[in-house]
Amino acid sequence: MKATTKMLKAIKNKAAQIGGEFKEFISRGNVTDMAVGIIVGTSFTAIVNSMVADIITPLLGLLIGGIDFTELSLTIDSPIFEDFSITLAYGNFIQSIVRFTIIAVCVFFLVKLLNTFRRLATLRQNSDSGDEAEEEPPKPDEQIVLLTEIRDLLSNQLSTVNCQLSTDDVASGEELDTAVD
Repeated sequence: MKATTKMLKAIKNKAAQIGGEFKEFISRGNVTDMAVGIIVGTSFTAIVNSMVADIITPLLGLLIGGIDFTELSLTIDSPIFEDFSITLAYGNFIQSIVRFTIIAVCVFFLVKLLNTFRRLATLRQNSDSGDEAEEEPPKPDEQIVLLTEIRDLLSNQLSTVNCQLSTDDVASGEELDTAVD
């Protein structure tokens, strides 16, 4: 009797432990996001399949003359058995490729449209917040700033030297030598 009670307690403890782990697993954000993604993906698949089957495929069939690839097949008779043959329904394969291509193009344009809407929303949000605070122009690289300062210092020193030379030369009446040591 005691062994049975101990076993029941151990089972209850193990069940509680597993229940707690499961609760922790389910309450994680990524699991919930994944579940929502699967549900939305399933609904989105139904929408895309309907768009392809009910709108795009009939229009494509109108353009290419109503060709249905699903009826294309190749029957191969067995050289050994008289009543045995196999049928390769390559038309179904071609139709699946066409359907996949159409779905891929539709999904591409839907995602492109959604990205355009997101970009517009981001631009609108940035333009609304941009009125209050103007953006500062980007700061130049430190090396460029340093080189600019060196250039300005050398230019100032050179103009000071030239100015001193020109006042001395004008006073003595001699021409300026353009080379500076």
